[in-house]
Amino acid sequence: MANRHRGEIAALLGGERRTLVLTLGALAELEDAFGGEDMLALASRFETGRISARDAIRVIGAGLRGAGDTVSDEEVARMNVEGGAAGYIAIVADLLTATFGGET
Repeated sequence: MANRHRGEIAALLGGERRTLVLTLGALAELEDAFGGEDMLALASRFETGRISARDAIRVIGAGLRGAGDTVSDEEVARMNVEGGAAGYIAIVADLLTATFGGET
């Protein structure tokens, strides 16, 4: 079960209930993926509400790996989510909110 106080969320991905968390290592992975930005720049990057499919794959993949899953970004890209594209964006928004704070 996901513990929101630790920044964890639960999501149904690929037909399985999974836990995601952006640990310090997962955040470092995202910094590398997005050009070496620091954590504050990373947070403000997503505050605009604009996110590409590639961004969503990277964030979801990093969150899964932060929670101990060994899934690759390629595997994440093939996972289905209820709600289609809006479902992916909802997972990313929930994970970023759990990590950086704000309204849920």
